[in-house]
Amino acid sequence: MIKAGVLGAGHLGKIHLRLLQQSDQYELIGFHDPNPAVAASITEEFGYQHFTQLDDLLDAVDMIDIVTPTLFHFGVAQKAILKGKHVFIEKPITATVEEAQTIIALAKKQGVLGQVGHVERFNPAFLAVQNEIQNPMFIETHRLAEFNPRGTDVPVVLDLMIHDIDIILSVVNAPVKKVTGSGVSVISDTPDIANARIEFENGCVANLTASRISLKNMRKSRFFQKDAYISVDFLEKKVEVVKMKNAPKEADEFAMILQNAEGVKKQIYFDNPTVQNNNAILDELNSFANAINTSSTPAVSLAQGGKALEVALQVIADF
Repeated sequence: MIKAGVLGAGHLGKIHLRLLQQSDQYELIGFHDPNPAVAASITEEFGYQHFTQLDDLLDAVDMIDIVTPTLFHFGVAQKAILKGKHVFIEKPITATVEEAQTIIALAKKQGVLGQVGHVERFNPAFLAVQNEIQNPMFIETHRLAEFNPRGTDVPVVLDLMIHDIDIILSVVNAPVKKVTGSGVSVISDTPDIANARIEFENGCVANLTASRISLKNMRKSRFFQKDAYISVDFLEKKVEVVKMKNAPKEADEFAMILQNAEGVKKQIYFDNPTVQNNNAILDELNSFANAINTSSTPAVSLAQGGKALEVALQVIADF
């Protein structure tokens, strides 16, 4: 089993502690949190071992799970990697592209693995249709959330939209050509609502909207490609796949047939992939354990996390 430690015991850190303890891939050694009151409370409630010194925790583990505010990702990841420890880093990977590049290069030099916590890659709805998404040419995403003070220290692009940026980069097999964005601050000091347009070298265009001041929660993405439309509801964990094929000469009377101006007839049919319920956070942690055990590339590599950050910061720079 992989000896694991958690750095940061806030809302998400507590979830990671619980799941690492439940996992049959890890042995949870303990955690470090610089806030003595938080550390004492968690130790008393759950019995996890608290390490008052980060170095002591790093020396005791094989992998460190970094669930701190983004500002601290670079410093602690660098320290862990230099000690030869594998690192799981919550998204975004770091605060700047330069920091991400340094971490990526250092991990390669030290021969350790790293994974970034873009958890929507493990959403069961996305997993159900991932292989159906082939060369999409237009993508539209909406990620709306009711206001929550937690996370407002960063722009909504890094808080919410970066999830969809990562998903899009994972399914579009082409370099990014152009990124534009606009954002508005309503309640916070940083933008609370933003829109972005990402153009790719192959002609694909993605239009993304993110808001943390919505009256309702929504996490939907739609992918349009040749002869297919695929909808993914990340929140409700539902999918919809609509495909078209050349219509038979003698179609069933209940068949849905479309005819274009050139007279070409297409038959519309619906595919309903099975969505297997899962715990996405547990699955992403276990997938990293598998990568460590097999010395294989993690599902969301440090390089992929760095690319998502780069595009997100390009969106913000265009505000």
